Amino acid sequence: MCPRSPPPQPDQLPAELAKIAAIFDAYLRVECGMSANTLDAYGRDIRELLSHLAEQGVRSPGEIDHRMLAAHVARLSTRGLAASSVARHLATMKVLFRWLTATGRTPKNPAEFLDQPTRWKKIPNVLSPRQVKQLLDAPAPEADADPAGPPLWLRDRAILELMYASGLRASEVGALRLDEVLTTLGVVRVTGKGDKQRLVPMGSPARAALDAYLAECRPKLLRADSRDAGRVFLTRTGRPIERVRVWQLVKKHAATAGLANVHPHVLRHSFATHLLTGGADLRVVQELLGHADIGTTQIYTHVDKSRLKSVHAKFHPRP
Repeated sequence: MCPRSPPPQPDQLPAELAKIAAIFDAYLRVECGMSANTLDAYGRDIRELLSHLAEQGVRSPGEIDHRMLAAHVARLSTRGLAASSVARHLATMKVLFRWLTATGRTPKNPAEFLDQPTRWKKIPNVLSPRQVKQLLDAPAPEADADPAGPPLWLRDRAILELMYASGLRASEVGALRLDEVLTTLGVVRVTGKGDKQRLVPMGSPARAALDAYLAECRPKLLRADSRDAGRVFLTRTGRPIERVRVWQLVKKHAATAGLANVHPHVLRHSFATHLLTGGADLRVVQELLGHADIGTTQIYTHVDKSRLKSVHAKFHPRP
């Protein structure tokens, strides 16, 4: 995971732009009811935009025109951001300037004609089933720094198994609560983006790993002051695990397994791709992933080279 530089703070912006940033943040939080993760992303995007505009001498929103916004988008692209990240910045800008126009803070909307970039043209990185097994087997007793402490390798294995079995995002792993693990049904109730809930099967290996963690590790992580908040996965200090820590754990065990360029979303990509390769319906995979738009799911309909070769050999008249 690439470290992100902190966004410009309100007191580093011209007074009127800083005021706009604060009022808009309150609007998103109170009236739009956005999640903490979405608010964090929007806040960073807005402060980066306003900081760039301030560098160009802008002191109030009425001075902003479409050329300045286009220059900001070009600047994001030259930084090497993925199309999906640029698309998020653009979405943030469009929401901001619709709000500024609707509240009379700008005479017209300079973001109205900005084009969205084509998203997800790059095929996502996917592990093979053999590589997945290497990763899932990486957490082991010898991986724990303190052999006398709680068996954290059981927690890590349960996290990896569940992410691959159910296609969970890193943030969804951290947010998972004990009452959302429906053991008798073999499913987990996941709260995803936009607070939308979905039921996802977890499979026998993930279920066994989760049971072992809950029985042998989690009780040793609990503290008397109940800081766990009912969350399934805890840190060594008994607090709910955060998504950044999930990223770190995946990277750590991937390195142990000899795998490069592996992060939590690679497990999610692999979950979806392996389901579709096995014959699952695209709509079912969309539901399991919690995608609002099936177009996002369609990227996983790619097939590996070995399957392409076998299909070509079987059906082409001159293989």
